[in-house]
Amino acid sequence: MSDTTTAKVRKTDAEWKEQLTPEQYRITRQHGTERAFTGPYWDSFETGLYRCVGCNAPLFRSDTKFDAGCGWPSYFEAVSPVAVTEHRDSSYGMVRTEIRCSRCDAHLGHVFPDGPPPTGLRYCINGHSMVFEEAGK
Repeated sequence: MSDTTTAKVRKTDAEWKEQLTPEQYRITRQHGTERAFTGPYWDSFETGLYRCVGCNAPLFRSDTKFDAGCGWPSYFEAVSPVAVTEHRDSSYGMVRTEIRCSRCDAHLGHVFPDGPPPTGLRYCINGHSMVFEEAGK
């Protein structure tokens, strides 16, 4: 399967629980959020590619990552326009835009209109929803 395909990955709840750690499952399948400054990658700036923990789909390149000071990995752009899908999230008395992996529907985090140029967007992503592939490895 190439990185550009958007073929859906569908698994049973039991299959997801077998594949993912309890924290990864809570975040990606139950739409959870890790506490700020506790998850992986929030303070990591190595060169490479961030992929979905559920299906290995490419999500974000390290050259789009920036320090937003919020305690979660933040990016100004997804790896492609079809890498993530947007969904209205009106939980906890707020209205936000939830971001999910377009391939396996994993909850990744949220996108906000307060990011840097060139997009003005801040993809605020749970580190446990991703795996990092270092460049050249």
